Amino acid sequence: MNASEAAELLAHCSGFDNRQPSLAAAQSWAAALHDVPLDADAKAAVATYYSTPPQNPSERLWILPHHVRTLRTKIRNARLENFQYEPVADETTAEYLARLRGQVAAIASGRFAAPTGRPVLEGGPHRDVVHALEASGIGRLPDEETPEAELVDTVRRSGPLGVECPVEACRAAIGKPCKTPGGSSKQPLGKPRLKPHSARLRAAQGRGELTPEQRAAQEQRVRDASARFLAQQSDDIPDAEIVEEEAS
Repeated sequence: MNASEAAELLAHCSGFDNRQPSLAAAQSWAAALHDVPLDADAKAAVATYYSTPPQNPSERLWILPHHVRTLRTKIRNARLENFQYEPVADETTAEYLARLRGQVAAIASGRFAAPTGRPVLEGGPHRDVVHALEASGIGRLPDEETPEAELVDTVRRSGPLGVECPVEACRAAIGKPCKTPGGSSKQPLGKPRLKPHSARLRAAQGRGELTPEQRAAQEQRVRDASARFLAQQSDDIPDAEIVEEEAS
């Protein structure tokens, strides 16, 4: 766009905003839009800008060169939304690039009508793919009498968070982390634990609760480990040295 064409575009803008075009303004707009031609899309960009109300109703609309550039690009890209290049047999890379640029330019400019239908994929997967998936168990529902079928509606996620915590003082719901003592489902005062309770881990793995004898043995192991740790800490403490003060 040269200064003369920019002056014509500014005259078109003045019909919307009552600006007073000048030679200096035309030259400035020509420098900002040097690679944008004065065509119907450039004038349509001006109309699009002034047909959109501002976010602030009291604000005055005043189009600038970057508005023309951006809106003109959007108008041209909208015509290419459903464009799909159709290759020609035995064409070289240079021929492909030339034809692609020519078709894109022709449709974007509006010289040729833009495609109206969006290409869609039809048909399902090949039967060999279907058979391979079914053979591996993917995409096939389990038989109604198998244990897997009974778990289809009950399992929501894997791991310990897939079951409710059986610890009475916790009772964390499915998907929720275990809590430290002091919380409940109604008043979750307890802080989330970094690791789930052991009972929840066993429940997620399908193992039953511990018997009283097993629980007592587990608690004894914890006490023994604590006693060994305390004994080791006490052995590491050096004996206190008694320092006698000299009589003055």
